[in-house]
Amino acid sequence: MTFLHRRTVLRVVAGGALAGAAGAAAAGCDGERPARGVRPSPPRRTPSPTGSPRGAGVPPGPPLLLPRLPPGLPAQIDHGPRRGRAVALTFHGRGDAKSATAALAEAERAGARVTVLAVGDWLDAEPRMARRVLDGGHELGNHTMRHLSICSMPEKAAYAEITECADRLRRLTGGIGRWFRPSRAQRATDLVVRLARKAGYPHVLSYDVDSLDFTDPGAEAVRRAVLSAVRPGSVVSLHFGHAGTVAALPAILDGLHRRGLRAVTTTELLTR
Repeated sequence: MTFLHRRTVLRVVAGGALAGAAGAAAAGCDGERPARGVRPSPPRRTPSPTGSPRGAGVPPGPPLLLPRLPPGLPAQIDHGPRRGRAVALTFHGRGDAKSATAALAEAERAGARVTVLAVGDWLDAEPRMARRVLDGGHELGNHTMRHLSICSMPEKAAYAEITECADRLRRLTGGIGRWFRPSRAQRATDLVVRLARKAGYPHVLSYDVDSLDFTDPGAEAVRRAVLSAVRPGSVVSLHFGHAGTVAALPAILDGLHRRGLRAVTTTELLTR
């Protein structure tokens, strides 16, 4: 994988800016249940959206400046450059909104920024979470509409899983988000990669560190799983909706800090 340093920026819509091991572990992913000393960027003061429970009529936020991705990135991204000192914490966006808000707050207290891959039916149930993610300086992307086994679905149904979630993101934020992650799979099939590209996602976001937090092993087990495997450039898979994940975050962020690693958004990881 070739990564080039490039700081050209584009003005894009906010949603477009912030758009388990395979087998049994990946199938359990439906539970969607510091870099300290770093001064966090102040959150944008965009009001939280209001409207119907499905988020209809929610005005999109203001456009953001976002670094352009370097050329030569693969269709599926497992990790970022190993030469740097950054990692990306990515969250499968589903589950209790209070737990999700608590996880975001823990990251922000440590000056960290994360990437949230939202499930469409979660956005229907919790439309305000879309702006909460973006207003905290994080990224928001697509994790399918209903979190089904997308890699085993027929083409038409799989494409609908991607585009229906993209529609929710566009309605709530003005854009579809930069990243797509397949549901119930660590890596997408060639078909799903092609369908994601057709839907507007040139890159599928995988990961190289699986916290297995969706199995609810407890905060200490989640901490060990992450810190025992994380390396510079790692993309870590975590989940909203699990108390052990929230409880483990301070220790994870402190452990990263002790190693000289910073938790940044996936876009920042790939453009540093």
